[in-house]
Amino acid sequence: MALEKKNEARWYAAYTKPRSEKKALARLQEVGIESYLPLQKRLKQWSDRKKMVEEPLFRSYIFVRITQKDYYNVLNTFGIVRYITFEGKAVPIPKNQIDLIKSLLEQNVEVDAVEEKLELGAKVEVKFGSLIGLIGELTEHKGKQKVIVRLEHISHSLLVTLPAQYVTKAIEQ
Repeated sequence: MALEKKNEARWYAAYTKPRSEKKALARLQEVGIESYLPLQKRLKQWSDRKKMVEEPLFRSYIFVRITQKDYYNVLNTFGIVRYITFEGKAVPIPKNQIDLIKSLLEQNVEVDAVEEKLELGAKVEVKFGSLIGLIGELTEHKGKQKVIVRLEHISHSLLVTLPAQYVTKAIEQ
C-alpha cells in the first residue's frame, strides 16, 4: 500500500462484485470504514412503468478512505473483490477528485461515467454557474456537446452536459 504516512487516511477505489455496490457500502459503514458510493438518479423504463432509481455512477466501484491498518479490513468485506492497483499497489485517489465527484452530483447537471477513450479536444474552462473554474475538454458524445473531466486513477471520465455559453477556451499555461 502506497501510504506516505502510516496513520494518514487516503482515498482508494475498490472493485466490488457486480451489482453489489450498495451492500458493500453498508457493510463497510457497519464496521466504521469511511466509504463513498457516488449515486445518481436515473429514470428507468420497464414495459409497464417508469421509475426514478438511484444507480452507482461507476458500476462495481466504491471509494474508501482508510489508513494502513484498515487495508485488509476492506478486502475482507463481503462484496469487495480488490483494490484498483497500478504495478501491484493500491492507487490513492486525490481528495480533490472525490470532492469533484461529490460536487458534480450535487449540481443539477447531466453526468455520465465512461470508460471508453475519447479523442482529445480543446481544453475548456467553465466560466459560469456552480462549476466555475473547472477545467476540462470539450467533446461530443452521443450527439451532445459535453465537458469531459478525466479521473486518471480509476481509468474513467465524467461527461458533464453544460450550456455552450458556460465554457470558454482555457488559457494554455
